Amino acid sequence: MQILLDRIRKDGVVKAGNVLKVDRFLNHQMDIGLFREIGKEFKRRFADTEINKILTIEASGIGIACIVAEYFDVPVVFAKKTKTKNIAGDVYTTKVESFTHGTVYDIIVSKEFLGEGDKVLVIDDFLANGKALEGLTALIKDSGAELSGAGIVIEKGFQDGGKRIREKGIRLESLAIVDSMDDETGEIVFRNE
Repeated sequence: MQILLDRIRKDGVVKAGNVLKVDRFLNHQMDIGLFREIGKEFKRRFADTEINKILTIEASGIGIACIVAEYFDVPVVFAKKTKTKNIAGDVYTTKVESFTHGTVYDIIVSKEFLGEGDKVLVIDDFLANGKALEGLTALIKDSGAELSGAGIVIEKGFQDGGKRIREKGIRLESLAIVDSMDDETGEIVFRNE
């Protein structure tokens, strides 16, 4: 998806510790025109797949998931990172380690919104070590729903998350796969470009 690669090169900032900051357009300030193109591309890539729900994790995946959901005409459910008073009843829960924040979160989804008969597409902004995606797939499995696939905007191909997810037989579509990046030069190398 050339428009995304170009935008990452133009506005992405490579930081020490394998951090790629894309907060100018993806996960702090959001470029809705770009999100529309992302939504169209995920719809194209998963056109052959039955999907009746999109699942993401708070917070950065929510905006993207909402735009993607417009193209599939399905609701979005997002896993919360803490239990709140406004989630009543039973929940599915699992632990997720965040690469970016270096912390472990309990993520939860109300049983009211995920269950048998659901065919779920997971959408998220980044894939690094794969822990968030593994946590979301565990929630789907626990609920009795079916995982239709996972759509990732930016995958760090030099980390093992994508490889591990694919080895599990999960259909994974990443719009941009970063093979390497250099925090000194700012250079970003994408796979298949």
